[in-house]
Amino acid sequence: MTEPVKGGARVAELADALDLGSSGPKALGGSTPPSRTSSLDRDRSPERRRHENDDAARMVSEHKEPGVKVDLETLEACKRRLSVEAPSEVVQQAWEAAYGRVQKQARLPGFRKGHVPRTLVKLHFADDVRREVAQRLIPDVYRQALAQTQLEPLADPDLDDVKLEEGAPLTFTATVEVRPRIALNEYTGLAVRHAPAALTDAQVAEALERMRESQAEFRAVDRAPMAGDLVIIDYTLTPEGLPPAQETGYGFVVGDGAVMPEIDQAVVGMTAASEREVAVRFAADHRREDLRGKAGVARVRLVEVKEKILPALDDEFARSLGDYATMAVLTDAVRRQLEQEREQDNRRALEDAVADALLARHEFPVPEAMVMRQVAHVIEQMRERMRRQGVDPDRVRWDYNKLAAELRPGAEKAVRRLLLLEAVAEAEGLAPGDADVEREIEAVAARSERSPAAIRGMMEKSGELEGLRLRLREKRALDFLVQHTAITA
Repeated sequence: MTEPVKGGARVAELADALDLGSSGPKALGGSTPPSRTSSLDRDRSPERRRHENDDAARMVSEHKEPGVKVDLETLEACKRRLSVEAPSEVVQQAWEAAYGRVQKQARLPGFRKGHVPRTLVKLHFADDVRREVAQRLIPDVYRQALAQTQLEPLADPDLDDVKLEEGAPLTFTATVEVRPRIALNEYTGLAVRHAPAALTDAQVAEALERMRESQAEFRAVDRAPMAGDLVIIDYTLTPEGLPPAQETGYGFVVGDGAVMPEIDQAVVGMTAASEREVAVRFAADHRREDLRGKAGVARVRLVEVKEKILPALDDEFARSLGDYATMAVLTDAVRRQLEQEREQDNRRALEDAVADALLARHEFPVPEAMVMRQVAHVIEQMRERMRRQGVDPDRVRWDYNKLAAELRPGAEKAVRRLLLLEAVAEAEGLAPGDADVEREIEAVAARSERSPAAIRGMMEKSGELEGLRLRLREKRALDFLVQHTAITA
């Protein structure tokens, strides 16, 4: 979820990026896209957001800071531009304070540290003084502008037209994104089609077969490889126009699609220690852009062939997996687990159908910052899955532009769904209470075999406690919508 900008720490970095030399400041713009989506809504109550975008140009006099002038302009549904001016008196006070701080650290030949005269500080340390002023004054004035307008930006601002000179007013524009104002249409009485899928005997058998596969052993054999065998090879792969890549002791199962089809086919019929050279062509959607559709040559040396030996599905197999006396007991346990999973899948499918029906009744723009954070969140999930599989994602060449473009439609839909469910939850007063949160913490503690106090402490430290509240609120909104939806098979 996206956090509002609180106090402008990042704004200080933006201010530091200004040209602070004697030639004066230059315009600045373009903040970096956020890299996370795990906290789209942390520390923000619905009550605070309710008034956030009401016409977006209303000044709130009780929060107005003296001296700072702010004009607020609506650029788009989710974008605002603040034109900010701080009076010359405020700027001069900041400059004087900066002179004092720099003077305490200043060193020049013939003077002790902290004893350089003010005139020489102005002459030799003008850039340092300007940087001090920018780093402190711009974030402070920006915070005052947010307080006046009651805006809660979703990301750091784009600062432009920054004018900062000693004895003159400070002026700049800050462009920010805010949440859209959602006018709820009818959201009860939706109609969806949903037929819960039943668990079949074939699916139970497939699950047992996967368990059997996971217990398979591979034994070395003296014959040519066949489909299902594990082969160990050394290879040299030379893409056209690029240097070769080599690897030894590389293993894959013949026929499972884990390698290029030309290499998969080449090993069939080979014998140990034999070599074969084949022409290859990289996939058009290869993860490396420079290899897409490119031709090449692969030289393969077969090192070893291993045959897969599957255990029998019998009582001994069942006992090897845990506290299962017979195969029948294991089969019943697998069936119960699959039924629970199927029930959860059916519920998710129903909730998705209801959410899609709700989305179809509401059109509204979504902030780019939230979309990009959702994209980044999905990419980080992909990287984490690779880590769990023993693959270092930093050693993989990612085409992030292509990946972001592919993920964007799903990210936009996820953000729209989140915002719409929040609006329903707010309208119906479905925010979870402390007791609801405690019950969920106790459930998490029971599953992880830890104390509720320990789980709460970890959640508070990581910021996940507020995320838990948000998930509970979303669940309550979905439960409400499902209860008020007409469902037909």
